[in-house]
Order: sequence, then C-alpha cells, then structure tokens
Amino acid sequence: MARFEMLEDGFGAMGATAQADILLELGMMYATGRDCETDVVAAHKWFNIAAIKGSVRAAELRSELSVTMSKVEIATALREAREWMTMH
Repeated sequence: MARFEMLEDGFGAMGATAQADILLELGMMYATGRDCETDVVAAHKWFNIAAIKGSVRAAELRSELSVTMSKVEIATALREAREWMTMH
C-alpha cells in the first residue's frame, strides 16, 4: 500500500504541472489572439491562475502583460481569477 501512495503523490505533482501548462496555454491563446479575439483581461486571468498553480513562465508573462493594462483591467482580471479559483 505504501508504494501505491508514493505513486499517487508523484502523479499528483505531474498533474499539477500539466494543469499549469494548460492554463498557461489558455493565457497565450487570449494574449496572442490565437483562435479567438485578443483579450488582455482573459489572458491576465489565465496567466494568474497558471502562476498560482506553479508556472513561473505564466507569472513572468502576467507581469509583462500588466504593464500594458489599466488598473481597471487588472482589477477585473484578478476578480475573475479569484472567482474561477473559488469555483474550481
């Protein structure tokens, strides 16, 4: 049983990394307008969530993006990220 629990721990870490990567890709999609319209608020939201999940690259991109955003846009993105995290 102990070996099984150790494996579960390893898979959990891999799952968190994969989830952060997917969330980072969502941010990239909205930031670049790939397959959708460019939306800096949505991009910031997904970069923020990916950063919370452990993506260093997402934190860097969020920081770079926030320089181009208004305070209202940043506040909106942070609120949407908080709401998403609360629900998921």
